[in-house]
Amino acid sequence: MLVPFIRRIGPTVSILLAGVALAVLICGTPASLPLRFEDAARESGLNFVLDNSATPLKHQIETMIGGVAVLDYNHDGRPDIYFVNGARLPDMDKSEPKFWNRLYRNDGRGKFTDVTDQAGVRGVGYGMGVAVGDYDNDGYPDIYIAGANRNQLLHNNRDGTFSDVTEKAGVAGLLRSSGKKPLAVSAGWFDYNNDGLLDLFVVNYLDWSMDHEPPCYSNHIRAYCSPASYQGEPSMLFRNNGDGTFTDVSESSGISRYTGKGMGEAFADYDGDGYTDIFVANDTYRNFLFHNRRDGTFEEVGILAGIAYNENGKSIAGMGADFRDVDNDGRPDLFVTGMINDTFPLFRNSAEGFTDITSRAGLTHATLRLTGWSNGIFDLDNDGWKDLFTANAGILDNSREIDGTDYLQRNLVLRNEGGSRFEPVPISRHAAAHRGAAFADFDGDGKVDIVVSVLNGPAELLLNRSPNANHWLDIELEGTKSNRDGLGARIAVRTSSGTQYNHATTSVGYGCSSDKRVHFGLGTATRTTEIRVLWPSGRKQILNDIAADQVLHIREP
Repeated sequence: MLVPFIRRIGPTVSILLAGVALAVLICGTPASLPLRFEDAARESGLNFVLDNSATPLKHQIETMIGGVAVLDYNHDGRPDIYFVNGARLPDMDKSEPKFWNRLYRNDGRGKFTDVTDQAGVRGVGYGMGVAVGDYDNDGYPDIYIAGANRNQLLHNNRDGTFSDVTEKAGVAGLLRSSGKKPLAVSAGWFDYNNDGLLDLFVVNYLDWSMDHEPPCYSNHIRAYCSPASYQGEPSMLFRNNGDGTFTDVSESSGISRYTGKGMGEAFADYDGDGYTDIFVANDTYRNFLFHNRRDGTFEEVGILAGIAYNENGKSIAGMGADFRDVDNDGRPDLFVTGMINDTFPLFRNSAEGFTDITSRAGLTHATLRLTGWSNGIFDLDNDGWKDLFTANAGILDNSREIDGTDYLQRNLVLRNEGGSRFEPVPISRHAAAHRGAAFADFDGDGKVDIVVSVLNGPAELLLNRSPNANHWLDIELEGTKSNRDGLGARIAVRTSSGTQYNHATTSVGYGCSSDKRVHFGLGTATRTTEIRVLWPSGRKQILNDIAADQVLHIREP
């Protein structure tokens, strides 16, 4: 394995960017140009408002919604945006326009058009999270919605419309042991058995129902209940049969043996054995790491691997998760968001397991007073080092009254300063009730942008306007023996500056799904020396001398 040696260039500087971002001065470490994002939602036509149908009764689900997905639903090469919405409470099946899920088509010229009605993707029920993947390998992305009272699978008809095939496919998400529908908050697509078909993982949260919900108070004020008020639920795994149907293998795979309070999930081959593993962020309960045993079963190894608890030996209110290599050593690391006073743990992957490096990496002070929901690990300044993003807001909408803490919070970037140290860069002009976040290059300029949902407020489209001339490469995979999206493929990109690593996944953050294209920042390099792709099928592919600043389509040989 090559040891990466990408370095920042230029003198150490300190730059103040008032109202948008703060550049950082790091003693002894050269600083990059500032990060800058512009919220272009209003002028782009992205007018979505996430409505939780808040009531004085403080139903548990009200504070938890906010899934966002990026997908090229019409196959025109431009990333579109899908938002999951709530529903009228207490009648969660009542369909009203203000509560519909929304699909916005990207015209490639800075505008988005609401095509929800034409596409047939309104959704039914109280939605939570969303997952995107091409489960039938027809080249068009399909949508799975995790919800409070129902889950839905929307099949892409390849003509700009979708059909609800939930019952036919067998993925309604009912527990086999009881036949009931648990509260599902997240889901994700991955190929756990490397058969070339995407399988579905559904993260269940609590044994919750509106009819049996306890009233909860904090300092004698009505509030949303702690998860301690409920029993947890096991997650679910559905194996793709290749004929449009799925088989619930939660029991036979070993997944249902573990009851947690799951919120976020992320996939990666953390031990390099060629099979994708599963991380689940649990709320006030130890995190799970399901190691793929390569025989259709999983072993939960969170404690042994060192990711079950934080560096203080405590479980946190885990929410969002991303599973990528942050230090360019070829091994995927874990970044998890939590509640105020939890900090947001960063677990470094080594040959001996994971180590919580939150404090030494500079994340403790930056995140201690924040509550993070969705998150992501992406190179936002294209310097060759992946940065950390968190969408932040309190849980209790009356937290100022209850305990004097802030409900509305700013989003945050933690800039990677060489793989072992991160510096906070606030990028929001105003605080808001942020929830979901998904990532893609929406305007085609080679810089990763971010779309963020806001509870009872307008969504944010954060276009990356960072002033640098760094180069980039987006890799779009097409599997042949592997799944069509290439999810699970591992990629190494070498330039004159060193080697960096990433893998294909759409499952990022909390209840969200990001662009399937794999992004690499190349710094000053105008060409790659070598690109290596290890496909889920086991096939290896090498491309030499590829120009930077393009979307590169790679088809499995």
